[in-house]
Amino acid sequence: QVQLVESGGGLVQAGGSLRLSCAPSGSIFYISNMEWYRQLPGKQRELVASISRVHITNYLDSVKGRFTISRDNAKNTVYLQMNSLKPEDAAVYYCHIRAARGPGTSQNDYWGQGTQVTVSS
Repeated sequence: QVQLVESGGGLVQAGGSLRLSCAPSGSIFYISNMEWYRQLPGKQRELVASISRVHITNYLDSVKGRFTISRDNAKNTVYLQMNSLKPEDAAVYYCHIRAARGPGTSQNDYWGQGTQVTVSS
């Protein structure tokens, strides 16, 4: 069974930085897109940033210029560097990947357990 393990959340003052990491715990053969979402209580989960296998990135407008998504294909790890954090960035952040466990197998969706990011004003 594959699980995504996230780390790096926590409490930070406004203007500060955090770096989130996410990697699968089990064996993965191939990962296509890797993404970070966030969710506030009572609100829908929103896509914050995505990165393709060839490192093409996309960002939510409100985080452009402040957040950077990156990946290490050798380590099957995705990162989210968050700078100049604002109180409105506070949320539970989830990583998501589409991945195949072996050659010739179909890709499935995997989600992390979520990591809390709290930004104090």
